[in-house]
Amino acid sequence: MSIIHFERVGQSFGDRTVLHDVNLSLTEHRIGIVGANGSGKSTLVRMINGLVTPTSGIVTVDGQNVARHARDVRRKVGFIFTNPDNQIVMPTVQEDVAFTLRRRGLSAAEIAERTAVALEQFGLSEHADHPAHRLSGGQKQLLALAAVLVAEPATIVADEPTTLLDARNARRISELLQTLPQQVIVVTHHLHLVEEFDRVIVIEDGAVVADGEAAESLAAYRALLQ
Repeated sequence: MSIIHFERVGQSFGDRTVLHDVNLSLTEHRIGIVGANGSGKSTLVRMINGLVTPTSGIVTVDGQNVARHARDVRRKVGFIFTNPDNQIVMPTVQEDVAFTLRRRGLSAAEIAERTAVALEQFGLSEHADHPAHRLSGGQKQLLALAAVLVAEPATIVADEPTTLLDARNARRISELLQTLPQQVIVVTHHLHLVEEFDRVIVIEDGAVVADGEAAESLAAYRALLQ
């Protein structure tokens, strides 16, 4: 697991402030982040691996300033997008998983072995040679997970990973996220997904308004919705 710090972090786009003066230390195994649309929660987690650079303050992962060492940090932090089409880059399922490893300097035999293991783990072995973009929505999200996890990151950040899925596939992805050995940070509107997490953070209007055990934070969030 990684140790992730936000120190007086702010983010603005033009004259619009998305986050202001966020101070957090993320060390737990499973962390949920909830909030209304536009609250700043997705911007917050995209800072963890350098997809967004804060306009003020510092984000560090294991002591490394993400803005300065994004490439190194991305070896530790895997990111899962809401729409898996945004991260599928290769024509076939097998090639897409292997692509992650080709940038790690591994031998062809090592890449083949680890790719096969990842495909088996996520139930995609029989689709290995299929066009990646022709998979179902649930299968694409499984492929996105496989392509990230094959690199063995310490932390997985998932930005609304079940939003575009039907109930069956959403449940399957939820169960996988619950059981991963890696540190898992999940942004979601599906509150049941984080009910058993170690910690839940509530973001409202760019600020942390609740932070603690899941039951307590989710109760605070539900109160905001009334």
